[in-house]
Amino acid sequence: MKIAKHRIVQALRERGQQVRADWVDHELPEWVDPGKHAGLLATLRLDPADLTDVPSP
Repeated sequence: MKIAKHRIVQALRERGQQVRADWVDHELPEWVDPGKHAGLLATLRLDPADLTDVPSP
């Protein structure tokens, strides 16, 4: 499972964290591996489960 970077950026912008969103947009790859970037997601207080696209049944 990977997370699209734009979902992380969008979540940060919705919280008003523009500077963090800009940093993530410039530093992370287009697809983020939650296992590899677990520490960063925890620091940003983002739950990977909230950021993934859930396929419709």
